[in-house]
Amino acid sequence: MSEKNLRVGLIGLGSMGRHHARLIRATAGMDLVAVADPAGDKFGVAGELPVLPDVAALIDAGLDAAMVAVPTVYHEDVALALAEAGVHTMVEKPIAATAASGRRVAEAFEQAGLVGAVGYVERCNPALRALRERLDAGELGQVYQVLTRRQGPFPARISDVGVVKDLATHDIDLTAWVAGAPYERVSAQVAYRSGYDHEDMVVATGRLTNGVIVSHTVNWLTPFKERVTIVTGEKGAFVADTLTGDLTFYANGTVESTWDQIANFRGVSEGDVIRYAIPKREPLALEHERFHHAVARVTGTGCPDTCASHEGEEIVTMSEGVNTLRVVEAVLEAAASHRTVEL
Repeated sequence: MSEKNLRVGLIGLGSMGRHHARLIRATAGMDLVAVADPAGDKFGVAGELPVLPDVAALIDAGLDAAMVAVPTVYHEDVALALAEAGVHTMVEKPIAATAASGRRVAEAFEQAGLVGAVGYVERCNPALRALRERLDAGELGQVYQVLTRRQGPFPARISDVGVVKDLATHDIDLTAWVAGAPYERVSAQVAYRSGYDHEDMVVATGRLTNGVIVSHTVNWLTPFKERVTIVTGEKGAFVADTLTGDLTFYANGTVESTWDQIANFRGVSEGDVIRYAIPKREPLALEHERFHHAVARVTGTGCPDTCASHEGEEIVTMSEGVNTLRVVEAVLEAAASHRTVEL
């Protein structure tokens, strides 16, 4: 443990907390000095650290920064306590249980002059990072549509929110980020098929302020896992598989086919298909590194001489987290009211 490193605390030692503990310890410039969870440490990640009972005890350990991985319903109370104590904080997505709650959290960190981040880890996925870079470079031309599919079996780790706040929130955040515009309107249908209080299936469609149309299919009832983002534009389509970290480009072709059956199946012409070779780093590790750099730039602790070179590797801000939660609530409202909701 170095006196020059950030002193980091972790609250919430469940399915996500165990990974955060591992990666805080592995991130250069960060020391995990305290952990807390009133439910104990069922995954055994605390090591030699005592398992503290609450956020107050965590703060008393003397922290520069903290990671919040408690259930969503507790995000606001825990985050506000950390803001009041002057602790830079990253909160697992979504930022809070409601947009109003999230706004209170974001305002508290802004008024205190603290780094506040939200853990939308998909923005650190190598496939989506490469996709965003290529879109920014104009390789697809005008973007027409973003389609996402996020499907898989029911996760035992979730009990306090439905599939919209747990999973669809990732797609809403990454879509606005990839396409470079906020949501303008949404429509949605949800279903309750597994006997729980919260929705376990959703199909949502919408439009961004730049005219891009979007579609999201998300559920907890598919017997295989799928995480796909497809961006279609004037020059073809990018397909990002965030499970494998692969990015593939399907170009609109200029070579016409004279074989009618194939032409009808594939389209009027065939183009090149390219699967890019891209560096693949664990997204959660990069997320912690970016948070560390953001805090270190403010505090001068951990990597004051090198963090300036990472200026472009931005965190997901709490205000962005609130905007995403507004769209999430609009999806739920649209499904409940059977109408399109304007944002």
